[in-house]
Amino acid sequence: MTLALLFSPQGSQSVGMGRELAERSPAAAAAFEEADAALGWSVSGTCWHGPADRLDDTRQTQPCLLTTSVAAFRALCEAADPVPAVVAGHSVGEYAALVAAGVLELPAALRLVARRAELMAGAGEGGMAAVLGLDRDAVQAVVDGVARPTELVVANDNAPGQVVVSGGLDALEQATDGMRAAGARRILRLPVSGAFHSPQMAGVAELLAEAFDAETWRDASVPVMSNVSAEPLTDATRIRALLAEQVRSPVEWVACVQRMVDDGVDTMVECGAGAALVGMVRRIAPEAETATVTDAASLDAAVELLGQRVTA
Repeated sequence: MTLALLFSPQGSQSVGMGRELAERSPAAAAAFEEADAALGWSVSGTCWHGPADRLDDTRQTQPCLLTTSVAAFRALCEAADPVPAVVAGHSVGEYAALVAAGVLELPAALRLVARRAELMAGAGEGGMAAVLGLDRDAVQAVVDGVARPTELVVANDNAPGQVVVSGGLDALEQATDGMRAAGARRILRLPVSGAFHSPQMAGVAELLAEAFDAETWRDASVPVMSNVSAEPLTDATRIRALLAEQVRSPVEWVACVQRMVDDGVDTMVECGAGAALVGMVRRIAPEAETATVTDAASLDAAVELLGQRVTA
């Protein structure tokens, strides 16, 4: 078995996330305690009790997702002692991957994600839309025909037939008719407050890079897949540079998964608040074994899978 651990993206959040794992696992519970202490507000309470409108506010969503992903990772480590060949997270999930790889301590990652969320929430008007049923090249052709690159971009290449665009509200509106004409099955506006992973986040990237200076970074003990370059990285300086760029660059998730598979990964376990990433993996690399760690039942199933794969 060659294992990759994955960490959930924004949009996976739901009230109650992580509570069952914290009740089951002392290591998971400790992650929530660390988060509450590091940020000075009840991350655990927001994750477990909401309300939903608070949890869905980017400023709370991102630290809550990071904490839940790390709690799930620690619960898995406590139960199964997995040995991943690589770790990867989607967007904010990349910060959880860095904690798993020892690049950042959890409190440091929480401070950076809280700053990231604050900057992204205040970055001005813009939006994102998921385009279902078109491949990336078809979406890019429509984008090129309706807007300048600074106005609208492909932001997430999530899976075949699942691409997200990001940009100004007018440009998004103009692109909608073109996407439909090109054969899009559905176009869904995402509940976000800005044009994330687009050039509109350039100022955020610069301020985030400055915030990085306040924290301690270590080389990764396990390679971390970069959302920006789709390459496994261990050098802390390179990781930092690309992580700052990530907020204004496309999330190259298809390329990340393909690189992991090309490097021999055959099992992928998502740690966090949902199953969004393993759903994408099943479309990109259906031959890979997948599991999630989101609650007690899925933790048991993941432990069983890893045990079976080790002894197979």
